Parts: sequence; C-alpha cells; structure tokens
Amino acid sequence: MVSLPAQLFYNTQIPACLWFLARNKTETSKFRNRTNEILFIDARELGTMISRKQKELTEIDIAKIADTYHTWRNKVPEGGVWLYKDIPAFCKSANIQDVRKNNYILTPGRYIDFKEAEDDGVDFADKMQLLTITLKQQMQKANVIDEAIKVNLAKIGYEL
Repeated sequence: MVSLPAQLFYNTQIPACLWFLARNKTETSKFRNRTNEILFIDARELGTMISRKQKELTEIDIAKIADTYHTWRNKVPEGGVWLYKDIPAFCKSANIQDVRKNNYILTPGRYIDFKEAEDDGVDFADKMQLLTITLKQQMQKANVIDEAIKVNLAKIGYEL
C-alpha cells in the first residue's frame, strides 16, 4: 500500500492511497515468500509543488517507492543479506498479526514509525533564553517601526 501526497491529482486535493494486490505471494525463483505480509509506504512527504494547487512526484520519488517495493519483494541473494529495511516515516513491512491488532485497518500511518526528532545538542533552557532575547529585540524593533509609521502618516494628514 502506498499513501500518496495531497494535491497530486487535478480533480481532488485529498491524498490518495494505492493498493497493489498479488494473487501469489509464495516463493518463486525471483521472489521471496511474502505470505501474511503487507508493505506499507507513506509517500505523503514526497513530491514537489509545480503550481499553487498541484504537486508532482519526481523521477527520484517514483524510483524511491519502486526500489523500496522491489527490495522488499525480491528474494535474498544466496549467501547474501536481505536489503530491505523499515524506514521510520516512510515504510514498514507488517505481518498479519500487526494488522489484526489494528482491527484490520489498512492505513499506512498506523504501522509506519514516526521519524525521531533530531536533537541539536542545545539545552532547552538555553535555547528558550536565546529565543526570548531574540523575540524581545524584534518586538523593540517593531515598536520603533510602528512609531515611524505613525509619524509618516501624520505628515500626510492621517492620525492613528
């Protein structure tokens, strides 16, 4: 299942979800056994805006989705390592037990882990102190600009 970004289609602004179904998920010469597994891909953050109302998936975005699927589906090379990895905020391979636990709801967001917030290494108290100092400076500057606007308006006959 691939959850697509909003604004991808001309006739609707809502996001769409693609479902790819396979009759035979058993092992073949090229594919691994995927019985009782579902790959969820959250591509809502992909794409670029091509106008104010329309988003488009780039070739790189499409390749990322396709490569993820093929890596998940394909057989592990002999003596090799399965190259597929769950990526937080992008993809997750869920088994049927996970789906049962979620009452068979097939929304990718229920299964895909959130991306961990990056820590910038700055203590919260220090960051807040710096931000409040910056905000105070900006508010003082805004007051100076407001007074200049009032003076200029008074010069042309408009009082506030």
